[in-house]
Amino acid sequence: MRLHKYILSCVLICATAFTSNAQSDTTDGILKSATMGLEYEINAGINIGGSAPIPIPGEIRDILHYGPGLNLSIGASITKWISNDKKWGVSIMPRFDTKGMQTKAQTKNYGMAIIRDGNEVSGNWTGKVSTKYRAGTFTLPIVAVYRINSRWKVNAGPYVSAVFNKEFSGYVYDGYLREGNPTGNKVVFEGDSQAPYDFSDELRTFQWGLQAGASWRAFNHLCVQANLSWGLNDIFKSSFKTVTFPLYPIYLNLGFGYAF
Repeated sequence: MRLHKYILSCVLICATAFTSNAQSDTTDGILKSATMGLEYEINAGINIGGSAPIPIPGEIRDILHYGPGLNLSIGASITKWISNDKKWGVSIMPRFDTKGMQTKAQTKNYGMAIIRDGNEVSGNWTGKVSTKYRAGTFTLPIVAVYRINSRWKVNAGPYVSAVFNKEFSGYVYDGYLREGNPTGNKVVFEGDSQAPYDFSDELRTFQWGLQAGASWRAFNHLCVQANLSWGLNDIFKSSFKTVTFPLYPIYLNLGFGYAF
C-alpha cells in the first residue's frame, strides 16, 4: 500500500510539472540536446495483466474470478536518434511499476503446500484456489524506436526488472488435498473451511522479457502510449517445485507522457 501511495504521489507531481512546463519556454539545455539527437519524456500510467501459465495447464479447469487491481507506473524515456532523418533510434525507458492480480480458479491435482494446524502439508489439491499476487519492480527496457510520422512511433526490445515487495499468497477451499501425491491421504475442506498458503519467499528478484509498444503525439508535448511487456522467465525460483508449471508476467501498460 505504501508503494501505491508513493507512485500515486509521483504521478500527481509529474502532472503538476507537465502543466508548468507546458507554460514555459524550452530551456537552452533541451535545445542543445535536440541538436545532439536526444529526446526526453516523463511517463505515467497503469498496468493491466497478470502472471499466467502459457498454455493453460490441465490442472487449471476454470477461471472463476480475475481482478487486476490498481497497478501504477511512473518512469521516463531517453531516445537517441541514430539516423539523419530521425526515423530510427534507441531508447532506454527506466520506470517503477506495481504489478499484481487476484484470481480464483477451479483446479484438479494442482501442486500445493498449505498450512494446517500450524504445520505445512504438501500434495495435490483438487478444488478451488484463491490467489493474490503483488510485486513492485524497477524495470529497464532498452528498445529500438522507429518514427512512422510526426505523430506515431513504435518500439520493441528486451527489458530487465528487479523485483521487490513480493507477495504470492492465498487460500484453498471447497475441495481436498491428497498428501504427497495424487493417491495419498485425503484431507477434505468443505463448507467454510479454508487453508492458507504463502509462496512469497519463492518469488524471483530478477525478471527479464520483451517489450513492444507504440506512442501517439496527441499535442505538441502530450503523448498517449501503450506498451506490452511479456516476461520470459518464471516468476518463481527454479528450485521451487510445488507449483509444477511456470507463470509468466504479462502486462499492458497504458499511459501518457510529456515530451520536452
